[in-house]
Order: sequence, then C-alpha cells, then structure tokens
Amino acid sequence: MGQLTLKNIVKRFGAIEVVKSVSLEVADGEFMVFVGPSGCGKSTLLRMIAGLEHTSGGDIVIDGRRVNDLPPVKRGIAMVFQSYALYPHMSVYENIAFPLRVERAPEATIREKVEAAAKILHLDQRLEQKPGMLSGGQRQRVAIGRAIVRDPEIFLFDEPLSNLDAALRADMRIELTRLHKQLGATMIYVTHDQVEAMTMADRIVVLNAGYIAQVGAPLELYHKPRNTFVAGFIGNPRMNMLPVTGIEVTAAGVEVDFQGQRLLIPVAGHKALAGAPLTLGIRPEHVGIGRGEANMTITPNVVEQLGAQTIGYAPLPGREETFCFVLPGSQSTADDQPVEVSFRAADCHLFDAEGQALERMGQFD
Repeated sequence: MGQLTLKNIVKRFGAIEVVKSVSLEVADGEFMVFVGPSGCGKSTLLRMIAGLEHTSGGDIVIDGRRVNDLPPVKRGIAMVFQSYALYPHMSVYENIAFPLRVERAPEATIREKVEAAAKILHLDQRLEQKPGMLSGGQRQRVAIGRAIVRDPEIFLFDEPLSNLDAALRADMRIELTRLHKQLGATMIYVTHDQVEAMTMADRIVVLNAGYIAQVGAPLELYHKPRNTFVAGFIGNPRMNMLPVTGIEVTAAGVEVDFQGQRLLIPVAGHKALAGAPLTLGIRPEHVGIGRGEANMTITPNVVEQLGAQTIGYAPLPGREETFCFVLPGSQSTADDQPVEVSFRAADCHLFDAEGQALERMGQFD
C-alpha cells in the first residue's frame, strides 16, 4: 500500500505562510508530479511529507496512519534528492547497500536486495566501480537504487534530473517511467520543468504561491486549464493571452470582439459577460500562416529554426507579452517581416476578468 492523504497542510516560516491549506489524495501506485515556478512551495510540501520539515498545521496520512510526529525512517518513504549524495570512497554495491547496513540487515538479505535493484536499474555490471567512474545518469540511478532496497511505500523525488544535461534528462525520464511501471509503487515527483510533468505523470499538481491551482491528468490540464496561471504554465511555448470584449452569450457559446472581428467561442457563459473585458487564450501550435476565422498581422522580431518546428515571437502594441506561433519546420518566416496569422475559434480558451476559465462545451477537435 502507498496511499497518501494531505489534509489542510500549512507551513509557515515565521510570519510568512509558504504552503496554504493544501489538501490532496494520492492513490496507491500513482505517479504524481508537483510542478510550479520557483518559490511556489512544491519542495517544501515534499519535505513535509518526508518528515524533513515540520507542518504548521494539517495532517499527513500514509495508509490510514497519521505520520506528522513520526521521523522520516518510520514513515515508509524513501527520498531521492537533486544531489546524488553518494559516498565517493564506496563502491556502487556499498552505496546501494548503505541503508540496509544501517538497519543491520543480514548479509544475505543485503546481497539479494542490492543485486535485484541493480538489475532493475541496469547497474549489475557496475557494482564494483566507484561513483567517480560513472556518468551523471548512472550516479542518479545508484541514488534511486539506494531508495529501492528500502522497499518504501512511497518514493519521493526532489528535482532528481536537474543536474543532468538535456539528453540525459530525456533518457532518465524514460527510465523513471519504466521503473514506475515495473515496481508499481507510489511516486511523488517535484519539478519546475512542465515537460517532465507532462511526460511522466498520471496526475499533475500545479502549485502557485503555496496554493493548488489545479490537479488533473496531463492532457486535462493542457486542454482544460482552470485559470490563466495553469494555461500559461502548462504547454511549451506558453499560451498566448489576448484582450477581447464580450458581445453576446448564446446557447452555442460566448461571442467576443477580437480586434473588430466577431468570434463565437464554444464556452458556457452568463449574460453579465456581455460588454465585459475578457481574455482569449490561443496556444502557439494552433496558430497558422494565412487567413482564417480570426486574423491578425504581426511582425516577428525573433524566429527560431529548430528543424522540426519554426517558432516566431512578435511584440504586441501596448502589451508586455509577445505573441508566439509554432509552424512546421518546412514552413519558415523571416525576422522583422510582417506576416498574417490566423486561428480557429474552436481552439480558443476564454477567461473572465478574474482569470478563471469559462467551461468548454464539448471536446477539442
């Protein structure tokens, strides 16, 4: 079992409240990812679950047992940090075996568990080597092996891939996903990288300023963000936000004025939205070159040629944000040259004056 329940968790450092009444259910065997910008409280929340930080309020319950007052070793968890924290003078075998030796486990048990973990992590040919002889990805696997041998109910990962280069991070994402499927254990993973969150998680918890902004499956957050914060954080490049004015609310959706063009956005609304300032969201990958339902002329001042994609960024008059569009790599555009772009109303999101999303009607195409 590896069920976790957080009930109104609060953390204060002096007068500053950094985690604000967080409640969450994590199912047995689930891969849950905490994601958000620096300072949102995600690592602090993980450290409270681990017992490395005391809670200022609320309850942490693991498999039906309140663990607030238990030390980390009694909680049935194992934590993997950003730093590998390996002993350089010890072999891979002894690094993995270290927590079992602290528990004074029998030598036969130690060998059985270390060899089983090494096989899972493809380290069985490296057991006699020292950490200095390994790559960054292999060292992180040793740190994960040290967690596996403890047979924890819950694995906690605190930005474990941050120290790796881009290629190794991609490889390790695959390794961790495979490991989760193989072990079937509950895993909670903290990252600031929304690509890691989208590719690995069963569900994502998006945190903002100590609050939970939204919890959901990756594609649920992508297609149906609850507010402008989630809409802008999930997705790369981030969603474009454009000012519009409500015109009319009908059974088919909310009609808005976008730069003199009338667009019917398929979202549920109420009469008070007529004449109100709203925010229209459109993802860069849903913008195309040429005329369509909604049109605008922009002048990109930065164009990135990535091979598979071409990404353009254009300033918007009177606004700090830039407008971004993503094209196929075979379709290019030039810096500082005006270009007409367009998008469909069906691909748009709509947010009220408080930044809350209006509920979509039906599914995205």
